[in-house]
Amino acid sequence: MRVSYPPSAIYEKDVAIVSRCPQCRCETCQGPTCLNKTPLLSNLTREEADKISTGVSSKIFHKGETLFHAGDTADRLYIVCSGKVKLLKHTAEGKEQILYILKAGDFFGAFNLLKEDLFDCTAEALTDSLVSMLKKSEFDRIILSNPEITLKVFEKAYERIIKLETLIERLSTASLDARVAGLLLNLIPDFGTHTPEGTLLRLSISREDMGSYSGIARETMSRKLHLFDELGYIQLKSTRQILIKDLAGLQSLLHESHE
Repeated sequence: MRVSYPPSAIYEKDVAIVSRCPQCRCETCQGPTCLNKTPLLSNLTREEADKISTGVSSKIFHKGETLFHAGDTADRLYIVCSGKVKLLKHTAEGKEQILYILKAGDFFGAFNLLKEDLFDCTAEALTDSLVSMLKKSEFDRIILSNPEITLKVFEKAYERIIKLETLIERLSTASLDARVAGLLLNLIPDFGTHTPEGTLLRLSISREDMGSYSGIARETMSRKLHLFDELGYIQLKSTRQILIKDLAGLQSLLHESHE
């Protein structure tokens, strides 16, 4: 039987320190997105999950709310239990550059568990999001008796490095068409649903967000999307819904940019 909690238990002062559930053994108890079901912690034993949960706190961040700013002390791991969070930087000209869009099950700040530092980016909730947090001091206590957890953090950190390399490659290409095609393809895992017509992107990000994610102006992003619509690569169904009709065509644009 699933354990449920009254809304007041989740939203009181926007902070959830919910009683641990004997079924899922974590403090957030959010079914498929609960803490011990995230990729980072999915292989933990029952005992390890119990130990992790004692050091975890959770908080609701509403859409547009900032989790932290660049320059703040980085001393904890964040795991997105529900919703979406964007990590961003600002260029010298003051323009926003999105680095990552994180969904339920994604995490950030893994290296902060190994060494306290300063955040070099800002995190902002794209939608109302439940985020679990584990402080370095608590992590240090846990890994003294569970060093295998450190190895799992390293594995996920490696995946993050690969994503960063992909971002650098996308932003360094000279072709604007390739940047937009790469963005659309990159959004599929987080926002895409396969339909008989093609892959439908149901977005929670704006055209401005899409532009900053690709390193181009919002107006240029809008023009390119309309061009892709005219060429038959996509269909702009609404402001937040894009149907990818020609997946191979978008992939070919990326291939041509590297020839």
